[in-house]
Parts: sequence; structure tokens; C-alpha cells
Amino acid sequence: MANRDPVADLRRIAFLLERAHEATYRVRAFRGAATSLASVPTEEIAARAAAGTLTQIAGVGAVTARCVVESLAGEEPVYLRRLVDTAGTDLDEATAALRAALKGDCHSHSDWSDGGSPIEEMVAAAIELGHEYLVLTDHSPRLTVARGLDADRLRKQLDVVAAINDGLAGVPLERPFRLLTGIEVDILADGGLDQEDELLARLDVVVGSVHSGLKDDAAVMTRRMVKALENPHLDILGHCTGRLLPRSEQPATSAAPPDPEAAAKEKEKRGGRGGERGRRGGGNGRAESTFDADAVFATAAGHDKAIEINSRPERLDPPKRLLRKALEAGCRFTIDTDAHAPGQLDWQRFGCERAIACAVPPERIVNTWSLDDLLAWTRGHEGG
Repeated sequence: MANRDPVADLRRIAFLLERAHEATYRVRAFRGAATSLASVPTEEIAARAAAGTLTQIAGVGAVTARCVVESLAGEEPVYLRRLVDTAGTDLDEATAALRAALKGDCHSHSDWSDGGSPIEEMVAAAIELGHEYLVLTDHSPRLTVARGLDADRLRKQLDVVAAINDGLAGVPLERPFRLLTGIEVDILADGGLDQEDELLARLDVVVGSVHSGLKDDAAVMTRRMVKALENPHLDILGHCTGRLLPRSEQPATSAAPPDPEAAAKEKEKRGGRGGERGRRGGGNGRAESTFDADAVFATAAGHDKAIEINSRPERLDPPKRLLRKALEAGCRFTIDTDAHAPGQLDWQRFGCERAIACAVPPERIVNTWSLDDLLAWTRGHEGG
């Protein structure tokens, strides 16, 4: 049988669980085991597998140990095979072509704010998916619940991004890749942006989103969004209605095999309460914010800003009627995942399906552009 890498198999399982929007504790079980085993010599892993002592390694449980044993035997782990078998339907030809045309993702999060994985893991997943660039857009300071980055932390993150890109320069890749600096900056009540102007000017891409006052009346929300779009630092208007779909309206992803051990640990951690923490946001949903779409989209088009087609299953924002209105207004678009974990970077298919349904031309989608063209566009907003 062919040799397999058990650590790679564990990471692949975690990726597929993230893509399926499964519970956080399940993802952590596999990513944690992969991280623990990555520092253990191959010979020791094999010896422990033969002796049945893999679970003595911190972070390795019975289910993950079984996957390692199967992988070392040259077999695709059963857990992985079941995930692959339920990974979802193939894309239709038009959607697949648009997905293939996307060169990157302009909205992603890491564990610097409310994401679940280090920046390096997000980068590795983006490269594996064939991206040429990924924009790191952790939250701004006002969103304290998401551990938003204040100015000092953002400056430190810029240094980390530079170091990652320097490290990638010496790695042979099928295609060049660059991690871009960015932020998902809060659009404040007065339409201002929640970060220092000097820092915003240094970033490659700025996504601006409303996260508070979502029930403001239409006139207030319209003024707020228009002012933000007029700001030369902002490039992309993120999830413009702020809606969350009820679970019954979210697209199907896949179902993971049961993992009683991980579930029991999570229940114990939560004081005896079960549940699927981290699985599928939305619950009963959240209504759209109201605003004058004609005015907002006209401002975006007039200032050559993009409207994000947010691909998160619980968002799918904007709704199709507004997506068509933005298209008629002459807006540009991005198709982004708003990923908070590596596997979620594979959610662009959902945004592509909506773009195809609304007949959005690929040339109007800025992340079908080359890296140079994307950066020329964002620099143009700054007047540079």
C-alpha cells in the first residue's frame, strides 16, 4: 500500500470539518492531535501505534489515534473517507469556471482576533486551494468581543505578515503566493472607520463592515454607509445587510461522523452541558439592516469601491435582489469567504453560485484580477 502521512491526514480531516461548518470541538480534536504529532519523530509514532500507546501523547484521543493507525497502514482513515464521501455535490460548469477564475480571497480571519487558527495555517490552506493571494482582515479594536486589533497589535501583525512572505520567498510553489495586509474595520455610528488613518493607509486592502446599530433606521444607516464608502481608505463594503440566515435556509455542507469522545470532553468542559458550540451560526437568523440601496450602491460605483458577496453559509450577503441592484448600479464585487478557519476558505463556491445566478460578469469581480491589478485598484482609492 502507498505510504501516507498521518499528520497530513489529521489536518485534512480538520479542514473538511471546518468546511462542513462542524462543531469547534471536533475540529480542535484533529488539529490538536496533528500539532502534537508534528513534533514527534516518525519512528516514535509508528512504535506507539504498534504498542497501542498513541493516546499517551497529549492531544491524541482514541478517535485520532485510530486514524493514525489506519494511515500508517497505508489506508485512508475511515473518518476521512466518510467526510470525503459526504463533501457535497459537484459544481455546475458555470460556477466551477468562476471559482477557478478567482485568484484569491479578500476577507479572512486568524486567531489574532476571532478566528480559530494561526495565520500560518490559513496561509497553508490558501496555497493548497490554489490561491495566489489571501488578505488577512482581522477585526478592528471596537469589536472587543472578537478581540479586535488596536493600533499596536496591528503594527505587530504587519511585521508577522512581512516575515511570512519573506519565508515563502524561498519555498518552491506551483504558483506565486502573497499574504496581503488588511483589516475588517468597523464602520462606526458616524460613518468613520475604527482605526488610525496612518495604519489604514499602509494596508493592502481594507474591508469595512457594520457590526453595531444594525437596527438603525434606513436614513441613519444610509448616511453611515455612504460616508464610509466616501472614505479613501475603504476598498470593500463587507456583508452589507448584516443578515444571518436561519439554519433552515443555509446551504448544505456535509455531515461528520460522530465522535463521542470529543463530545464528552466538550460536555465536561462546559460543566455537563452538551451542545454544538462553533457549529453553524445563525440559529433563528437575524433580519437585514435597512438602507437606501440605490444611494449606497451609487456611492460605491462612483468611488470605484466593491460590494462583497459574502460566502459564509449563514450570511450569503447581499440577498440576490440587492446583488442585482448593485450590478445595475455599476458596482464592482469581491467573492469572499469571511473565513475564520482554514477549511472555510473553500466556501467561495457559495458566493460563486450567487454571482452566476445574478449574472455578475467575472471582470466585475476584483478577485478574479491579478495581484498587481488588485493592488493598483486599492492604491487608486488612496490617490496613489
